[in-house]
Amino acid sequence: MAGTHPSTATHDRFGKEKTMRTSRITPSIEVTIGRETRLYHAFITTAPARLDAPATVTLHTGPFSEVSAMAADPIAFDPARAKSRARLVLVDAIELEWQRARYREGHHLFASADPVLVGTNALQHWLWIRIGSPATDFELVNA
Repeated sequence: MAGTHPSTATHDRFGKEKTMRTSRITPSIEVTIGRETRLYHAFITTAPARLDAPATVTLHTGPFSEVSAMAADPIAFDPARAKSRARLVLVDAIELEWQRARYREGHHLFASADPVLVGTNALQHWLWIRIGSPATDFELVNA
């Protein structure tokens, strides 16, 4: 089921793991292959694909100014980033905290996508395009 779902965060307090819901609504899409279903959340990042978790999927790559406009919250203009590339990625909910830490460790932007600009139809459309693109599509693979 596609739509917007609250992102989850996990905290370990007193040796117990608890899952908390955050207030941020992140565009998301459920992907089912066979009997396995995974929930993916949409984010904007400036991180290179080599920092991606195994299940992270790049849906769109473009100039920072274009892709950052899809973020839920405004991103301050930074002349150093103006000519850089950014990506719209789907991150598996199971790997979300690891992915967030990995990108931030490298000082890369990791921002929730806007649920209006990157809604269910857009996610589904880009995912179908991505699934159908050949593995030699280096613009997406090496982004």
